[in-house]
Order: sequence, then C-alpha cells, then structure tokens
Amino acid sequence: MTTQLSAIPVVDIRSGGPAGRAVEGADRARALRDECVAWLSPAAVRMLPGIDAVTRGWLHRSASPYVGEIAAIATALGYSGIWFLNGCYQWGCTTLAREQAGAPWLARTLDWPFPGLGRYLEIARMQGPAGLFDNVGWPGYAGVLSASAPGRFAAAINQAPLRRRTRHPWLRPYDMALNAARTWRIRYMPPDHLLRNVFETCASYAEAKHRLEATPIARPAIYSLVGCAAGERCVIERTEQGFTTRVDNTSAANDWFEGKPSWEARTRADLMFTRTYEETAANSRRRREHFEGWTGQFSNESFAWVAPPILNQYTRLAVEMCPAKGILRAVGYEAIPGSELPQAVTLTCELRAAA
Repeated sequence: MTTQLSAIPVVDIRSGGPAGRAVEGADRARALRDECVAWLSPAAVRMLPGIDAVTRGWLHRSASPYVGEIAAIATALGYSGIWFLNGCYQWGCTTLAREQAGAPWLARTLDWPFPGLGRYLEIARMQGPAGLFDNVGWPGYAGVLSASAPGRFAAAINQAPLRRRTRHPWLRPYDMALNAARTWRIRYMPPDHLLRNVFETCASYAEAKHRLEATPIARPAIYSLVGCAAGERCVIERTEQGFTTRVDNTSAANDWFEGKPSWEARTRADLMFTRTYEETAANSRRRREHFEGWTGQFSNESFAWVAPPILNQYTRLAVEMCPAKGILRAVGYEAIPGSELPQAVTLTCELRAAA
C-alpha cells in the first residue's frame, strides 16, 4: 500500500505561544484529538470530562508555570481531552547521545499507542529569555519532549520505569493506579514542563544539566542531553527528587541502566497483562544496546537506524538533533493497514540554523 507523505509544518509561535498556535491550528488540533481518543475504549471516552477535571486539578496544584496556557488552549478549543493529553504520560522511547565528526548528536524515537501523533506532528519555533529553540510536538500540547536550541543544547525525555509493589503482570494496572495517586499528591513540576522551562531559561549545556538534575519533578523521567562541544552528552535518570547521571553508555530506553527490583521497565499496552519482569527488562535493554551498537551515520533524510527492534508497532516519530551544527530532522510514523510495522507518513523535515 502506497502512503501519501505530507509535510511537517514548521510554525513560528514566538509571539502567540502554544495557546495561539492551538487557535491557528485548530483543525489539526481537533483531528489529532479525535484520532487519539478513538484509540480509547467507549467507556474511557465517556469518562474524558472527568479525567480532564482530575488532570486539571493536579496541574493546578503542581509547580508548572504553564497551567494558564493549557487552560487557555482548552477554553479556545472547547472540547474535552485537552487536559488529559497534556497530562498523560504513557510513552516508550529509544534514545542515543553520541558524537559524530567531533559534534554531539541526539537521536530518538517516541513510541505511543495513540494514532495521529505521527500524522499531525509539528515543529514549533519558540522563544525564551535564553534564546530560541525548536520544539518537536503537536498543536494543543504545552510541554517539550524533544527539542533543540542551536548553539546551546538539545534534549529529550524517555518515560522512566514503573514503580512496582507487586510482580505479577495482571497487577500492573494496580501499581499504575497507586503511582497516579502518588503523583496527584506531588506539587512538583511535570518533567515535560521542566524541559520546556530549561530550554526557555538555560544558556548553556552545563546550566541545563544542573537544572535537569536538581529540580524536583512530579514523575520519574529519563533525560538525554547534548551540548555543542566534544564530551557534552549525558543521560540523567530522575526520580522525583534524586538523580543519577552517566556520561558513558549514553543510550536510554525505558528502564534504569542498572535495574532495580522495585522498578520495572515499561511495556507496550497490548502486552500489559502478559509480559514478565524479565521480558520487559530484556526488551528495553535490547533496544538500548542495539542503538548504542549502531555504527551508521546520521545523514540527510536517511533515518536508517529506525529499524527493529527500535522500530515497533507504536513508533510515532523519529528525531535527529545536532545543536552544534544547528541541524534538526524529524519524521512521523503511523500504523498502516496491511503493514506489520508503522511506516513514515510525513516527508523528512530538516531545519538548519543560519550560519
């Protein structure tokens, strides 16, 4: 089946911000929301207004500086699901920070079950006191998961492993519910909001690294960060208040580099009730080690590294970033009927900062 490839919009939102973009891109925002919620069960869709209310209450209690912006987006768009999509945190990822030709590069995939995330991908040019940056995201979404600030740094978030009190696969939803209740009592900033704030306010790799290590966050997360000089690359494994940083073995998936008994690597939604502790850890380790062992080159429009086991049925986007050279490339993926694995549904978008 031949897929019609669309262009990834590059939008300058330095004046209106994400709220202004949600209004300008209302048709894309609505289409994205409708595709995302179509994946949910009918019962979950009926519960969206209530889920929105719970998420809104939590974000208002958090230390996020962007709650007013999300409220403006939700009001402007006028339908349920906006708070939920800005608060849910169920993605898998594979990320690699490495050097190529003397410059640090950061590459990542994002795996999420929601359809539409690849099709409606956008790159938003944003501005903060520390300078401009390019955010790979979606209309109506206020956080940052993957972004690059030319001449400063690039960074991405992976979902951290699941805090477990049990070990049986059938009890994962129980542990997820307890973790959600714990998160709702925490007043710290969501990890994706912290990353946006770092891009807005940090002038250097060293400053960004310190902020990502030291700022309390509402949920565990794994940050990958690269700067512009040789050796400026690291992976920061975060709990709500603690951190472990490594400057070697700078690949990451959805588990701690050193596994811990009370934490379990993330697994796909369709394997939630069947995959064991050992299988989840092996899957995350396989993706991470495969990427770290990849010997190819990041090159114009190739994305040759996006292949199994990194590519899987939930892969929705791939990004390559080199802040030293001012290069950012992105491509969106979706599940295609008749294909075992997702295929690219967008043309490769490449941005190059002015010399």
